[in-house]
Amino acid sequence: MTKHKIAWLPGDGIGNDVMEAARIVLSKLELDAEYLHGDIGWDFWCKEGDPLPARTIELFDKTDCALFGAITSKPKEEAQQELIPELQNKNLDYYSPIVRLRQELQLRTNLRPCKAFAGNPLNFRDDIDLVVFRENTEGMYSGVEFHPVPQDVMDTLTAHHPKMKRFAGVLPDEIAISLRIITQEAAQNIIADAFEYAKKHGYGSVTIAEKPNVIRETSGMMIREARKVAAGYPDIELWETNIDAMAMWLIKNPQNYGVIVTSNLFGDIISDLCAQLVGGLGFAASGNIGDDYAVFEPTHGSAPKYAGQYKVNPMAMLISTKLMLEYLQEDEMAVKLERAISQVILEGKVRTYDMGGSSSTLDVAKEVASKI
Repeated sequence: MTKHKIAWLPGDGIGNDVMEAARIVLSKLELDAEYLHGDIGWDFWCKEGDPLPARTIELFDKTDCALFGAITSKPKEEAQQELIPELQNKNLDYYSPIVRLRQELQLRTNLRPCKAFAGNPLNFRDDIDLVVFRENTEGMYSGVEFHPVPQDVMDTLTAHHPKMKRFAGVLPDEIAISLRIITQEAAQNIIADAFEYAKKHGYGSVTIAEKPNVIRETSGMMIREARKVAAGYPDIELWETNIDAMAMWLIKNPQNYGVIVTSNLFGDIISDLCAQLVGGLGFAASGNIGDDYAVFEPTHGSAPKYAGQYKVNPMAMLISTKLMLEYLQEDEMAVKLERAISQVILEGKVRTYDMGGSSSTLDVAKEVASKI
């Protein structure tokens, strides 16, 4: 019997390419695992009206974690137009399968390390070591939205909040509402995860990046809970900053920061900024981690125009694989993989196009495997 069972979710576009690269490295590491394929992505939306079929959801009960390639997402109207004729006009709404997956599996913590590897010509500077903790299930991605807005919703909001009165005469199909929902429990959990990580890995500070001067209630809750959690970690400083100022300071002095924690949308944005500081989305790895399950993925998207060309940088996927190995408590393998990645980047002999080279996705994977 194999030690680990891993849901294998290539997804769309270059997801297949980078997952093939991951398999090369995992084979060299000789991870004792069984890989169970799962259907997810745009094809299944177009042909079945569900980008995350029930059979894939069932797969998560049979596995320890999942490795995921990439997903294609499109706006509501465009998504409906790409359904097969038999599914047109069936009141089907496209909803991002990765967002749904995070919520259904309660993968509350999104962990995104952004480390500058020596020798990477794309680094903003060589001394950057950032880790973004993004709350993964709530905030602006809660999915509670209205368009057109039902009259009873308008009436209730107008009756209970004076600032809604100026919208009272707007027609239902001329207004859209998305709710930013933050619960105290979710705020506590993501902030505690950030402090625990800082404690374990020797970071001296945790920065909470929100916007409480304008978004007073939801960002205000994040700040209040951060202060409560920080009281239990006297050796770690809590730094508070507004999210817009955080973007500026990360460009100016990224080396001053270590662990950053924030809510869902802000975390989505700021983690891409951090990724660019250390080489771009080709190096942007992530883990979606809950109490009982985890999904690991690069954050670069499906890049359909490059699908099947084996052109893109697989480092984000390989770093995500390293995070998965840590989750599976295969720490020795994780260390070997990171060292191999570091060595390949430092030597600079095998590089994809984004780093100024001409090597393929699989060339890079094979080179990393050779260093293990």
